[in-house]
Amino acid sequence: MAVYTIADLHLSFGTDKPMDVFQGWANYTEKIEKNWKHLITNEDTVVIAGDISWAMELSETFADFRFIHELPGKKILLKGNHDYWWATKSKMDRYLAESGFDSLSVLHNNYYVADGLALCGSRGWFYDAETDADMKVLHREAGRLRMSIEPAVKAGYEPIVFLHYPPIYNGMECTEITDVLKAYGIRKCFYGHIHGGNAAKKAFIGEKDGIYYRLIACDYLGFMPLAVL
Repeated sequence: MAVYTIADLHLSFGTDKPMDVFQGWANYTEKIEKNWKHLITNEDTVVIAGDISWAMELSETFADFRFIHELPGKKILLKGNHDYWWATKSKMDRYLAESGFDSLSVLHNNYYVADGLALCGSRGWFYDAETDADMKVLHREAGRLRMSIEPAVKAGYEPIVFLHYPPIYNGMECTEITDVLKAYGIRKCFYGHIHGGNAAKKAFIGEKDGIYYRLIACDYLGFMPLAVL
């Protein structure tokens, strides 16, 4: 049993928004499937850190979720900025159960345990948030991150954090998020959202204040899930 992660699958089996039009994304779903099946077993867990489906409504995710469900392993879904289909956790849990997608679970104000680790996280928000509206969302996301981590720590697990937005990017730090990570002694944080070679060059990958940060956008990873340990 092992834990892996990847972000930004941007699936569109139920909608007409293929990513193949972008450089480096040709045949990306075939690459995801091939790499996933080569690496992941049914005993493994994969955290998918946002931008999972281009669907606009939860009911439109069926084909995309079926694709993920049919891949090996247990999958933990985290919200990204393009996951417009996202609903309340109870509604999503019910939809997954009614659709028979029992290998999929939603990470939202909670945590999951796999391989002795607590898998925690939230969407996060802009590292350069300035407007009152953005700051409101940012504080809410920081609160959700705390709600995910704190019970895991109290239960005695080591938390691993997954975000969609980068907490550090282009020399700027989202302290509202990184302060939470430091407060709970987080050692590893994985994030997505950043695409393209030029943008990825500005992503912070490495250790800062005792926390190791890693970009996991699927194009950056070559469409191959990454082991978190």
